[in-house]
Amino acid sequence: MTAQAKGSAAIPASHGAVVPALAIAAAMVSQYAGAAFAKHLFPLVGAEGVVALRVGLSALLLAAFTRPWRALPSRADIPNLLLYGLTLGCMNLLIYRAFARIPIGIAVSIEVMGPLAVVLLSSRRARDFLWVACAGFGLWLLLPLRGSTSALDPAGIAYAAGAAFCWALYIVFGKRASQSQGSGTVAWGMLAASAFIVPIGAASAGAALLSPFVLMAGLAVAVLSSAAPYTLEMIALRRLPRRVFGILVSSSPAVAALAGFVVLGERLAGMQWLGIALVILACGATAASAGQH
Repeated sequence: MTAQAKGSAAIPASHGAVVPALAIAAAMVSQYAGAAFAKHLFPLVGAEGVVALRVGLSALLLAAFTRPWRALPSRADIPNLLLYGLTLGCMNLLIYRAFARIPIGIAVSIEVMGPLAVVLLSSRRARDFLWVACAGFGLWLLLPLRGSTSALDPAGIAYAAGAAFCWALYIVFGKRASQSQGSGTVAWGMLAASAFIVPIGAASAGAALLSPFVLMAGLAVAVLSSAAPYTLEMIALRRLPRRVFGILVSSSPAVAALAGFVVLGERLAGMQWLGIALVILACGATAASAGQH
């Protein structure tokens, strides 16, 4: 093969890496813009009501567009789909409860520790623990562990930590489920999540969920924060190793903080922005080094 032919053959491979990377970037922008907008609905239906609208309407939209029943899951695939749906629903519920109590950028900085843990478990080198220390220092700058840091709601911090654990499981079970169900994975996962999230939201918000304004706003949140980003993420998960996925989502705290600033006017102190930067650096560097051997 000539050098020119070799160069031509390499183009599709590079394009193959660009598409899932763009998919994740678009997913993050959509997800956190939708989350910032959703925070305006908290006074009307609460975090639980917003999550019920987000997950329930997303499940209906995805079912209508993808018609997952055309390829029913096998009995062996059902456990992974149920676990994927369970972690998906819990992740949404916990992070929205965190959003109701602390700034979005800080909540996501804590939540992104989940993907960091995933890539750390695939790496055995001592230098990766330096990046853990970097992330820990970043969290120290973010959280109220110093006298100069403004107080944050402890419950909000705990909810964000719970969402981090669920995000780690979401990556693991989402990867497994996507390998068997393909494009129907997100739809089946959303249906499984809605089976327990919608009753929780309905019990909390009651008839307010049926207000025309709330339903229309909830539909916008469902498209922006769930249907679009999770579909895009599933496209990326099918084409990328988990460590590369971790590198790309490491910028989530910055995207979330910018969305909180633009949509909600949430302002962070300089040290908190530095903490976010350190968390991003640690997550990206750990993911990059996790599979180099």
